Amino acid sequence: MMKADTAGQPFQIGRVFRQIAVVLAVGLALSACGRIQADPPTEYVEVNKGVSVPREEADKFRGGKIFGDNGINILGRDDDKSGGGGIGVNAFLWRASLDTISFMPLSSADPFGGVIITDWYSPQQSPDERFKVTVYILDTRLRADGVKVALFKQQRDPGRGTWLDGQAGATAAADIENAILTRARELRIASASK
Repeated sequence: MMKADTAGQPFQIGRVFRQIAVVLAVGLALSACGRIQADPPTEYVEVNKGVSVPREEADKFRGGKIFGDNGINILGRDDDKSGGGGIGVNAFLWRASLDTISFMPLSSADPFGGVIITDWYSPQQSPDERFKVTVYILDTRLRADGVKVALFKQQRDPGRGTWLDGQAGATAAADIENAILTRARELRIASASK
């Protein structure tokens, strides 16, 4: 039963507003669907031995094309550069660092700045601990002081389930540095024998 206004017309304003709201909602939903576009899959290209980057950033990682594949060597000998070919750090230390920490998920790698950052990693034998590593490659030459490792550790608080910062072992970072240097020497010997 409809109510009538003072002029005797049926009172249907509430129903009209509902119909307008439904039409507007459907129109907005349909117009929003037209704007959704999936990003195309990222295509990666190899810019150096074992170093791949998105295709649109590949030109940033290819250096020295005007003056040859390795650029200009002003201060050092060619064997000091160790065939870097487009990266700003020692190629053996770079590859050895990636090989040494390959069991950890990689968060970021900058071959020009010489910084490799991993994401948090929890060993299977101790799931209440997690570790994160940052490797700094400090030189274009293969030297013992050409690599620095920062190791971060967190432990899960059993009461709250949150992660709390902890102390990594005093020698753990040095052990990782030594493993990187050992691997870099192996890579250099293997490349010299080719």
